[in-house]
Amino acid sequence: MGDAVAAIDCGTNSIRLLVTDGERDLDRRMRIVRLGAGVDRTGRLDPAAIERTRVALAEYREVIEAFGVSRIRMVATSASRDAANAADFHGMVRVTLGQPAEIISGTEEAALSFAGAVSGLGGEGPYLVVDIGGGSTEFVRGGNTVDRAISMDMGCVRMTERHLPTDPPTPEQLAAVVRDVDGQVARALAHVGAGPATLVGVAGTATTLAGIALGLDRYDSARIHHSVLPAAAVAELAVRLAALDHDARAAIPVMHPGRVDVIIAGALILQEIMRQTGFAEITVSEHDILDGIAASILR
Repeated sequence: MGDAVAAIDCGTNSIRLLVTDGERDLDRRMRIVRLGAGVDRTGRLDPAAIERTRVALAEYREVIEAFGVSRIRMVATSASRDAANAADFHGMVRVTLGQPAEIISGTEEAALSFAGAVSGLGGEGPYLVVDIGGGSTEFVRGGNTVDRAISMDMGCVRMTERHLPTDPPTPEQLAAVVRDVDGQVARALAHVGAGPATLVGVAGTATTLAGIALGLDRYDSARIHHSVLPAAAVAELAVRLAALDHDARAAIPVMHPGRVDVIIAGALILQEIMRQTGFAEITVSEHDILDGIAASILR
């Protein structure tokens, strides 16, 4: 057993922690902090969102210290790349965590997601990994390593804020999401290619949809990990979720409270990806950028 390391992924919607010794996970947790709330509209991070993130990060530092972690890597992605007042966020991280966060490019974000997603799948691919985040979606194609990757500004938080002002949304609002996503998916696939591969989905949209499709009475990572979600089920869930109001979606057993208001946009993004690629199914992985970050420390 090696020394424990800590990986922290701070995205647009959530901040997550993984403590591992390379052989087993010692702690894995998530807090929905919505750091990117309003960034698409204002270009700035909301001070309340920075404070929510600080509270979660303070909790994570306690966990990290309890495990005697030797090395930490915190990666900050879409929202903190885009914001005009990102310096406020980074100052908070230095004070709270005791070290800076790394702002990584969309390409590096994609590579880390790929490394985490394909670990444990077996075989050599090719794989096409899609990581639907809050502010962006990464598309990564490769075998043992990444061949091509691209990051598109079409996450579930960004699309919800841009196009879905009412709950439940109107048909016109749903159509606006599809139009926005449609062009971005086409550009992404033109870059990475849409040829034969195993389609792999990571992050909260894919895992939540898989949990609903499996009919789980609670969120069960072991059941969801490496489950297969048919394209027809994704399309059915997109329609079903869009017809439900906030309270009805919140009552779904596997639905995290912080995902209730953005799952419709996430489902539409995944539906369009599957429609344009023509894949009949997607393999859902609970391992993603967080596992890729941890692996990068352990190497």
